[in-house]
Amino acid sequence: MTARSLTRRGFLGLSSATVAGLSLGACTGASTTSSGSSAPASNKLRVFTYEGDETIGLFKAQLKKFDEQNGTTTTVGSLPGSGAAVYPDKLRTELLGGSGPDVWRIWGGQIGAPFATAKQALDLAPYYQKYGWDSLINTAAIDGMTFDGVKAGLPFMSLGLGAWYNKALLEKAGVTATPTSYAELEEMNDKLVAAGTTPCGLAGKYGWNIMRLFEYLLEHTAGPELHDKLLVGDESWDRPEVVEAFTLFKKWQDKKWVPEGALGMDPADVEPGYVQGKNGYTIIGPWTESVAILSAKKDPADFGNFELPTDHKPARHSGFVEGYMINAKSPNADKAAALLDFLAKPKTQKALRNTASTVKGAEPDPKELPLASEWSQKYGSNPFYTIQDQAFPKKQADEYFTVQSDILQGSVTPAEAAARMQEIVSAWAKG
Repeated sequence: MTARSLTRRGFLGLSSATVAGLSLGACTGASTTSSGSSAPASNKLRVFTYEGDETIGLFKAQLKKFDEQNGTTTTVGSLPGSGAAVYPDKLRTELLGGSGPDVWRIWGGQIGAPFATAKQALDLAPYYQKYGWDSLINTAAIDGMTFDGVKAGLPFMSLGLGAWYNKALLEKAGVTATPTSYAELEEMNDKLVAAGTTPCGLAGKYGWNIMRLFEYLLEHTAGPELHDKLLVGDESWDRPEVVEAFTLFKKWQDKKWVPEGALGMDPADVEPGYVQGKNGYTIIGPWTESVAILSAKKDPADFGNFELPTDHKPARHSGFVEGYMINAKSPNADKAAALLDFLAKPKTQKALRNTASTVKGAEPDPKELPLASEWSQKYGSNPFYTIQDQAFPKKQADEYFTVQSDILQGSVTPAEAAARMQEIVSAWAKG
């Protein structure tokens, strides 16, 4: 398989259900691989990540434990909040400059693929064998970070996105039940606006946050089969279903169903709005329980979640995988791999409050994370479509974000946006 076919087509089949089917295995004791670095090995490691301010302390605490056990010193650099719009470019610049980290966190799909194809990421196959990761981590999740047959990453998180809402604000607006159809979702939005609440807290800065709305609308207008074909360039985007999705996208702004001036807002400022009582809900994954609700010392019982209704079967939501890669030029590859193995332990995953871990035995505890557990039980078995900023390479994703912005600013029509998207995706697919 080519890198493109594996990450674009293979990842489409990854569902939250597969994450539940993991089995524990023993280490094989295989020898590790050479990093190809001429620099001397040391006990110093550097990790680059995009942990948010709310969880970076937990991450550093676990790294300290690893250092105490292994005689290492691990430093952390973090670039939170920018998502795929900035972080991969910053990482790439460091790697090209020769000062790249030993380990970095990255998304799967077309965001992680370039680091593998450029051979900047180490082939982790020997470490998979040594530590038994194949039997600890779901195979489909591993496929999401495998490129041209190279296991370039260790996935530790498989996430699905839905609507997370403030119960009190919905009750105030007279919403007695969560929507089960798209029409009911629009009705709920209108009720929230009438009650003085902005319905959906999404922000346009960097593009990836408000993208969650458009990809949901596309799933609704196109349906699962066509949506998947659009993402891999097997069908033209210049079609009525895409025009309808862009029309609805603009409608959500015009009816004030998203914050006024959303395009210029930072996701870090807007996403917690439903917890702060500013927005009825947002589109986000289970991590929001620890990052937004618990960190604000709020009671999870005051909030809820539901899968956004698409009016199609199977019911699907947006999803993606995340994991770690090791620098192919790191002189400390063995120690870096030992760090990844430490991070993949159920005890570590729980300490990190990973609410969507791919690791056997690290499922969310309903006593500590009731909402994440509820999401897993209700919707975890549903398949998901590839989140769009992983479905597209960085260049195409940036161009796509520009189309989103142009639509909301009114500088292009929905039909023009659909035609432009076809130009963007077909140029990539043909390449």
